[in-house]
Amino acid sequence: QLALLYEEVLYTIRHRLGKPEHHHVADSQELYTYVQKAFGMDAEEHSVIMQQVKELENPIFCLKATVKEAKGILGKDVSGFSDPYCLLGIEAKSQEPTHSNHKKRMKAVVKDLIPEDQIHRTQVISQTLSPVWDETFILEFEDVETASFHLDMWDSDVVESVRHKLGELTDLHGLKRIFKDARKDKGQDDFLGNVVLRLKDLHCWDDQWYQLEPRTETYPNRGQCHLQFLLTHKKRTTMISRTQPSYTVHRHLLQQLVSYEILQHQAGSIAWDGELSRHASTVLYLHATQKDLSIFHQVMAQWLAYSKLYQSLEFNSNCLLHQITSIEYQWVQERLRPEQKAELAESFQSLLTYGLSLIRRYRIIFPLSVPRSTERLQSLLRVLVQMCKMKAFHELCTLSPDLPQMVSTALKSGTTEWFHMKKQHLKPMVKSMEENGKALSRLLVEVIGDLQQCQKIWNKFFINTLKLNLFSIAYLELDSLVAEHVQEQLHEVDSSMSKPTAESLFQLYMNLQELYRMKDFLAMRDGPLALSSFHQWFKEAVPQWLQKAYTIALERAQRAVQMDQVTQGGEH
Repeated sequence: QLALLYEEVLYTIRHRLGKPEHHHVADSQELYTYVQKAFGMDAEEHSVIMQQVKELENPIFCLKATVKEAKGILGKDVSGFSDPYCLLGIEAKSQEPTHSNHKKRMKAVVKDLIPEDQIHRTQVISQTLSPVWDETFILEFEDVETASFHLDMWDSDVVESVRHKLGELTDLHGLKRIFKDARKDKGQDDFLGNVVLRLKDLHCWDDQWYQLEPRTETYPNRGQCHLQFLLTHKKRTTMISRTQPSYTVHRHLLQQLVSYEILQHQAGSIAWDGELSRHASTVLYLHATQKDLSIFHQVMAQWLAYSKLYQSLEFNSNCLLHQITSIEYQWVQERLRPEQKAELAESFQSLLTYGLSLIRRYRIIFPLSVPRSTERLQSLLRVLVQMCKMKAFHELCTLSPDLPQMVSTALKSGTTEWFHMKKQHLKPMVKSMEENGKALSRLLVEVIGDLQQCQKIWNKFFINTLKLNLFSIAYLELDSLVAEHVQEQLHEVDSSMSKPTAESLFQLYMNLQELYRMKDFLAMRDGPLALSSFHQWFKEAVPQWLQKAYTIALERAQRAVQMDQVTQGGEH
């Protein structure tokens, strides 16, 4: 599959069309070197596949020309308007500007330059000086270096009686036109202007207004014509082009180049921000234009490639937001075939599942010790929210999930997993009541620290994006987990405990008290907390604590008496 894709990309570069854009790479050799690295091909593999590409038949080169509209054209009829239509085609051998015959050919009409079966014609638009056609034609050519595009605009002249023309008369100019028409052959169309362009001067994709040029200097200003061009291929002979849909091939190519770009950034310890290099952009642009992929299908391919790569390579999820916005903006379900719809639905489901798994383990995946972790989590939440709001998502995923509910469930299970992991990690090596008490205290310090982070740092992101109170979710989950675990460990405690054990339990009691006080930050709660009667778990230890307090107080008093010097102070 990789070799076939490599053959496709070499074929794309070899048969590139159009004048390079200013931000693209003009040198094809540079592009060959880049793709060789991106595909991890050694020199021998590259030369073997390159030889295969050279032996393949060339594609059919095409100019996809759209005649959009015109403005400010000449009015040739008695009414002051025209009935314009266009004739267009490609002249295979255009003359260079230095050639003596060049001016004549620029003025020559399409009918005299191009064989009749290669001339295309638009509709006639009646009585207007601003016609709108929006008609597209596919014009084939062989050599981009010598071919030129010709368009003539004509006023359609239908034979009418003088009485009918006099009925349309509006001014003196109209009367002059009647006399002029009388001298002209019946039914002969009037020339309105032309556009002649050398194909080698066109970019892969061009969309602009062109001046309509006159044949004589009588009326030099003849208005403008809005044209759109795309230089593309038909009948590409690579194996992958013959057997797979263009959109699928483009997605695989995109995935290959993007994963290379991400790994290049990681090698330099820089996070990839979604910007492709000039080389990657050029190759992908050439491929998309040659395959005549619509912008919508390009965006779809980007979403499928990026959302899949996000699940295996580390990069900023913000890169996905652009594709979500573009798909939403251009979404028309009918433009997709059933298998494409299924693919898109699967990509939504896959990213949702993966995103929830990251949220479940957010403490490990987005540690605060790593810079920009908060931004990365915030960005992921935004992507999931935007994705679940998309029209495409609702139309293709029949069971539209309740995202806040799913995130809440993920956070609860993630909190439980984290607690059990910490409990396992802090398990005492020696099993004694004293060591158990110390281990429980260390565990509670971790729990309190985690809840403080939830409240001060993470909570605002979940509230802003999903209206979820992370602190409350985590606290209620940890409340029952801590209560159950501590009670389980304390059930063996009796009044005959040693002094060190009683002291370790006092520290545990203080930690539990701090944890319980944090309940004041809860948004709301149903019923009493599991920790609400935690003080009762320490009844057996209270006599020891009081004895300890008494002993310490006595020692302090005795030391104070020893330190004090009795001095005579008047009558006291």
